[in-house]
Amino acid sequence: MRRRLLAAAAALVLIVAGTVVLLGYVRGAETRALAGVRAVEVLVADALIPAGTAGSALAELVRVEVLPAKAALPGRVTDLAVLADRVATVDLQPGEQLLEGRFERPDALQAPGTVPVPEGLQEVSIVLEPQRAVGGRLAAGDTVGIFVSMPDPKTHAVLHEVLVTQVQGAPAPPAPPAEGTVAAAAPVPSGSLMITFAVTAAQAEAVVFGAEHGTVWLSLEPADPDVSRTQVLTPDTIYGKAYS
Repeated sequence: MRRRLLAAAAALVLIVAGTVVLLGYVRGAETRALAGVRAVEVLVADALIPAGTAGSALAELVRVEVLPAKAALPGRVTDLAVLADRVATVDLQPGEQLLEGRFERPDALQAPGTVPVPEGLQEVSIVLEPQRAVGGRLAAGDTVGIFVSMPDPKTHAVLHEVLVTQVQGAPAPPAPPAEGTVAAAAPVPSGSLMITFAVTAAQAEAVVFGAEHGTVWLSLEPADPDVSRTQVLTPDTIYGKAYS
């Protein structure tokens, strides 16, 4: 019985000693691997970071790791403060290094061919034939006047300085002319265009009512900031409301 106890104790001592020796070897291997190699700290995802996560919420989702400098990726984030006003554009997997190129400001994520909607406004869309939409020459960012022809028959200047946020169905502009040649004429749209505006709720009422009960025409307003484009307020238009 005594021999068995001694044998068990000896075996336990050997296991503990072997574990200590193994840990020492592993740590020594890490030290040897990094010997003569410059080490840097990197920020990595500690858990899945879904696309759209705000930079201000990353503190609890990342950890610091020490890596050889050559393993640190270009463009890595070294300070979370630089991401405070950005959001993740892709899912970041656990263990993945944080890169500035995978974060963008929300206003930079606007879809191509559109412009941001000013704060406090909403979007409304109508479908128009090309001749009622300045021949289809409109583009996102233009400002237009909106006119409504009613069965009275009367035509009312309903709104001015309305921001166009998107135009769908317009033909692609012609390629720039080669040197010494004449520019080609803009192509004519082959179908209707869907125009989206940024408007207040009251202005949206005027646009929708005009599209439902009359005929809407647009005018392209000048881009010169010195040209006065005061919004027209006509209480007697459409159904007796001012669309300010």
